[in-house]
Amino acid sequence: MVAPDSPQSGMGHAITIGQPLRLHQTPLFEGVESWQTSGTPVDCVKLARDKVLDRKPDICLSGINHGANHAINIIYSGTMSAAMEAAIEGIPSVGFSFLDYNFNADMSLCIPIVREVIQKMLSTPLPPHTLLNVNIPKVKPEDYKGLKLCRQAYAKWQEEFDERTDPRGEKYYWMTGKFVNLDTENHTDVEALKHGYTSIVPVKFDLTDYEFKQQLSEWWQL
Repeated sequence: MVAPDSPQSGMGHAITIGQPLRLHQTPLFEGVESWQTSGTPVDCVKLARDKVLDRKPDICLSGINHGANHAINIIYSGTMSAAMEAAIEGIPSVGFSFLDYNFNADMSLCIPIVREVIQKMLSTPLPPHTLLNVNIPKVKPEDYKGLKLCRQAYAKWQEEFDERTDPRGEKYYWMTGKFVNLDTENHTDVEALKHGYTSIVPVKFDLTDYEFKQQLSEWWQL
């Protein structure tokens, strides 16, 4: 295990290039070789691949993140960016998130779900650039419905910036906002989570819009 030594929410695919990285082994879990780094989640994957592991791993697990990484949240997520970095390196990977923002969240529901997903990944020959975004609902065990393959919902954050004044009279801004689901169709990750399912969205890091590329080729005759 290689993890940042401090919270990294909203870091996305950031990497550390302007300062040195620190990497120290830490006895965090009994029986598990654990390391902490001053870097970002993506730095963790790069350091693990180059300095910690003696071979390419079978799969990469990122998380469990506190809070949702469904819909557009995948763009901002350090958890999912770490998984994506592993996928770029040809390692089948998965990012896990739990819809509970409480630092002391009870993750007992997550244990069998994570185990089930990992077992499926290890038992199935997956393409080298496989990337899964897995979000687990915050429900009572008796209300949990199971796994569901989904597509990413069209939902986004509507941000506002609260303007405040510090003791020196200088203005500063604190970002607030709310998450808005603009997707009215079925089979989305947001819908699945709302109804007590764990959403699984296969993701790829190639952002090319091939359909629109063909349309542009026809419009612009390129």
